[in-house]
Amino acid sequence: MRKIRETLRLRAAGLSIRQIAASLVVSIGVVSKYLELAAAAGLGWPLPESLDDSALQRALFGPTSEPASRRYAAPDYAA
Repeated sequence: MRKIRETLRLRAAGLSIRQIAASLVVSIGVVSKYLELAAAAGLGWPLPESLDDSALQRALFGPTSEPASRRYAAPDYAA
C-alpha cells in the first residue's frame, strides 16, 4: 500500500509515469495499473485521513476472496 500511496502522491506532484516507475523501482505497467485502479475508485491525492491500508486495499481491489485452501477439499492421498 505504501507504493500505491507514493504513486498517487508523485503523480499529483506532476511526475510522469516513467519518472514514478524509476523512483519507486517498479515497472511502468505497475504504475499505470495503480493509477487506473485509483481513478476507477475515485481516489486521488491527498487520500482521506480515514483511509487506512486495509480500506485502501478494499477500495482498489475489492473484497478479498478466501484462500484456495478453504475453497477446495484436501485430496485423499491414501486412496
